[in-house]
Amino acid sequence: MHSHPNALLRPDDGDALRQVLRQVHDRSGIPVLFGGQVENTRLSLSQFIGVRTAGLRGLRVRAEAGLGGRVLTTGRSAGVTDYRSARSITHDYDRPVLTEGIRSVVAVPVVVAGAVRMVLYGASRGPAPLGDRATDVVADASRRLAAELVIRDEVDHRLRLLDAAQVSAADEQRGVAPEEIRQVHAELRRIAQQVPDDDLRSRLLDAAGRLARPSAAHAAPDTPLAPRELDVLAQVALGCSNAEAGRRLALLPETVKSYLRSAMRKLGAGTRFEAVVAARRQGLLP
Repeated sequence: MHSHPNALLRPDDGDALRQVLRQVHDRSGIPVLFGGQVENTRLSLSQFIGVRTAGLRGLRVRAEAGLGGRVLTTGRSAGVTDYRSARSITHDYDRPVLTEGIRSVVAVPVVVAGAVRMVLYGASRGPAPLGDRATDVVADASRRLAAELVIRDEVDHRLRLLDAAQVSAADEQRGVAPEEIRQVHAELRRIAQQVPDDDLRSRLLDAAGRLARPSAAHAAPDTPLAPRELDVLAQVALGCSNAEAGRRLALLPETVKSYLRSAMRKLGAGTRFEAVVAARRQGLLP
């Protein structure tokens, strides 16, 4: 039985939502912020800043119902300057919203691959409506959160490929890692460089390291290569030219050459091919 590795690797998406709401609060000073994830076509509110009552906690918003339901349906931001008198939305959730004292509110979807995955809300209780700057801060946070979810989804996809490749390798009793595993290893390292979350980046690199060293007996106690040198060598191992490796890693070809020369020197290799072979012998590459 094979457990799915991303259950351990992927952090709770709710933590990312909470962090983004805190950043919005620090940047904008919006007094009330909340949001939630879409589960089974409904939005479940789970993260809150500045609320005074428990009415919104755990609220499940249906499509087309209320401001959030409108955002769920259209996939577009929406807002009202005076919630109580707003005619552009239904008032299914008046009790928790009005009990909280909310008057002006904006809702912004977090859209990934055309689907609404989360919704962020910013709200105020006073007579002055939220300004354009506050709305822009929430919208920017939505885009950043969507980018983070795209990366996490890509990691999950790569891990599923890895899981399938490992099962195939075990079934066929092959001693050499298939090319697909090498591709996943290189992609995990590439994606890790784009992840702003330090813990997630560390886990990605650890997963890549386990691919390179399937057996602890073959693990090198100290990696002689710097992270970027190993990133470049992983791409070279796939047959990439310096230009191709540079495009994949967002590096200039000259920078790729520099990392490659340094890796070859540390590994005592005279050619790119020898460097890859040496790295595999030391358990640095699959």
